[in-house]
Amino acid sequence: MTHPPHAALVVGAGPVGLTAALALHHLGIPVAILEAASEGRQRPGSRAIYLHNKTLELLETISPGLGFTMARHGIIWPVKRTWFRGRQVYVRHYPTPPPDRLPPFTSLPQVEIERYLWDAVHAAEIPVYWEQNVKALDIGAEAIELTTATGDHWRASYVIGADGAHSEVRHQAQIGMEGSRSANTFIVVDVTEDPDNPLPLERVFHYEHPAMEGRNVLFVPFAGGWRIDLQLYTADDVETFAGLSGVRQWLPRVMPAKYAERITWVSTYQFLQVVAESFTDRSHRILLVGEAAHLFAPFGARGFNSGVPDAVLAARAVAAALSSATEDERVAAIHSFAEERHRAAQYNRDAAGIALEHIQGESVGMRTKRAVGALLSPVWPEFGRWLDEGPYGPRSGPPGVSTKY
Repeated sequence: MTHPPHAALVVGAGPVGLTAALALHHLGIPVAILEAASEGRQRPGSRAIYLHNKTLELLETISPGLGFTMARHGIIWPVKRTWFRGRQVYVRHYPTPPPDRLPPFTSLPQVEIERYLWDAVHAAEIPVYWEQNVKALDIGAEAIELTTATGDHWRASYVIGADGAHSEVRHQAQIGMEGSRSANTFIVVDVTEDPDNPLPLERVFHYEHPAMEGRNVLFVPFAGGWRIDLQLYTADDVETFAGLSGVRQWLPRVMPAKYAERITWVSTYQFLQVVAESFTDRSHRILLVGEAAHLFAPFGARGFNSGVPDAVLAARAVAAALSSATEDERVAAIHSFAEERHRAAQYNRDAAGIALEHIQGESVGMRTKRAVGALLSPVWPEFGRWLDEGPYGPRSGPPGVSTKY
């Protein structure tokens, strides 16, 4: 089947692709979404659970009410604590934000994030075409010809590639990825909360948890449950800790035993720290966003929270390119997006790397810094704050970009 030409197509119906489509629609640009999977597909794995304030603001901008909807259905933990070898070294209490303003963050599982994005997409009547697995792209000077596995043919002035880590759009555009992979493995576990006897609503990080032979453990509450991140040693046998039976062995050592029977998902990761060589092709017709453009370790929640500004700025770039009076202006609009978001991605990759070194660096210098910081934290609280903030990397955004992430 040959479809009518489009100003823009979004490939990928994950949360970043849905965001890109909403952003294009908000700017008055007709758009359709192509998704490789079948309608109603289940997306496995532990995914995003944390939305920064800037992300909520951008979602509110492109779809009024969306940011507040996510904030209202998510949770904001009022307390965060950091422990070092079984001793608390930092605690901070947060005031309740006013209901008429978007909060500093909200914690909501990705299945819920996607549900509200889908509600907005359906309300905007943005067409979605399922089982459209991209097989070939012919990138011309004036448009892109796209062929899917079903034999469908599409033509668009611009394609936003939001098709994830194994992006076929990126592959077809011959854009490589640069970076590294973490040496050790991380076990990420999601559990449901016991509504009759819930744990205190606190984000807790343990450096060298005594019950886990010195491994780091992070606890993050989200609406309806908890995420537990166990950071293994490089020499650990992953099978001992992974899988349902493995998790049920160690989880009761760090949480009440009942949570071993409330597990909903277990994921095992060696985190990639990679960025696409370019966020656009030589013809400046393709724009890469989200995990099609970058993959980070999760420290600082930089994945989805970077993908949203990718998507919003990609839509703005497409709008500028479509209204350009000259070819030079058109190319400059796409090039500006690609350079800005590439710079932001490099910053976020490096920031996540700094966090990884902070919490797991085995050099004498870093181990000494952590130990001394914990020792001095009762006297100088700034040392406790340093330990608390370290697992999330620098808090400031990348310089010279129009959005924080």
